[in-house]
Amino acid sequence: MRTIWKRRDLGVLSVLLVFIMVNTAAAQQVTFTKDVAPILQEKCQVCHRPGTFAPMSLLTYEEARPWAKAIREKVFAREMPPWHIDKNVGVRHFKNDRSLSDQQIGTIVKWVDGGAPGGNPADMPPPREFEDQDKWHITPDLVVELPKDIIVPAKWPDRWIDVEVDPGLTEDRYILAIETKPTKGFRVVHHAVTSMKHDDDPPGDTRVTAQGTFLNEYALGKNADVFPDGAGRLMKAGTRISFNLHLHAIGQETAANVALGLKFYPKGYVPKFVEITEHAGDQPDLDIPANTNDVRSEGYTTLTKPARILSFQPHMHNRGKAQCMEAIYPGGRKVETLSCVSNYQFAWHLVYLYAEDEQPLLPAGTTLHVVSWHNNSASNRFNPDPDNLVTFGQRTIDDMAFAWISYYYLSDEEYKQQLEERKAKQQKPTAGN
Repeated sequence: MRTIWKRRDLGVLSVLLVFIMVNTAAAQQVTFTKDVAPILQEKCQVCHRPGTFAPMSLLTYEEARPWAKAIREKVFAREMPPWHIDKNVGVRHFKNDRSLSDQQIGTIVKWVDGGAPGGNPADMPPPREFEDQDKWHITPDLVVELPKDIIVPAKWPDRWIDVEVDPGLTEDRYILAIETKPTKGFRVVHHAVTSMKHDDDPPGDTRVTAQGTFLNEYALGKNADVFPDGAGRLMKAGTRISFNLHLHAIGQETAANVALGLKFYPKGYVPKFVEITEHAGDQPDLDIPANTNDVRSEGYTTLTKPARILSFQPHMHNRGKAQCMEAIYPGGRKVETLSCVSNYQFAWHLVYLYAEDEQPLLPAGTTLHVVSWHNNSASNRFNPDPDNLVTFGQRTIDDMAFAWISYYYLSDEEYKQQLEERKAKQQKPTAGN
């Protein structure tokens, strides 16, 4: 899989496009109030405001101006807003794309290069109003939180804690979207896994673990899982929520709490497909030598039935560098790259929701091939200790290599029908042709 290394050339093209946007922009001066503030309101302020985990607020010119050069650097490198999927490889459009357009990047670059002027105060748009729901990437109908905070001492070995909560659900409901996130002490929450437990869980079901049936996983910077229309997950009346928390100390005593947000389909609605989220391409035999870069590992997962792939989320730890996922069709007759994240950032575990018309439709017997690269050298500024051999493990200082994927299975007839509908839509002439 050499696709990922082509990104260097594509990156040069992207930089040239931004420069073209800057140099062909209108001759008038770019100002904060008229040009930059609307971009920050749309793309940045949901995090960059008081009371969030972002390191600075960007609500006003006075707050943003001291950070102008840093803002330019981050947006020009496409590191902010965080969106690390390579849109020149595989699936190129996403339902939840939070990245800046070339034009928006060009505007910010021109503003900074022009001295970062404030502009006419009368041009400033009204302040964006934030509600409690802005803390979520979805609008939850039900929020389930730990009954009390967990205190993590300043010095503490990594610990895994299970907490079970009864949300009081009195009727069956189908889940449309789901998100797990810390409400306190996000710095000490390495990850949190939520599951459903019910007295009627079928014995012997491989999807039911000691924690229950998997719901959702949080890791640093994680967004929400949003299911496509017609796909959902059943939550029965009387279901209990199990929180499995991985906590680690940060040198100061910290109170931690985690919440689960659930958005439901309307009462009585039964979706046609059952949405599944699970690992793909696990590689438990990681061996990342000290002071080495570009260490490659691979893992494979085979689909037993036809499937529609809904999303991709790479998962590695601090030494993760890049990850790609490709589909190897039955018999190896075709190999198709689905997604690559070639600038992986452990601080942002993002779910990339494929656009409806580009969700991969894969036949039974397709193998998902996940290739990961790690950087265990001093050139990785996130590396806690490049002199140590790193293997697979749950701790922050260990590492992993797999992808979270969401999908639903199809019957053979549904697969053929959806494939034909996709082909017909792709062949349909566009306006003017």
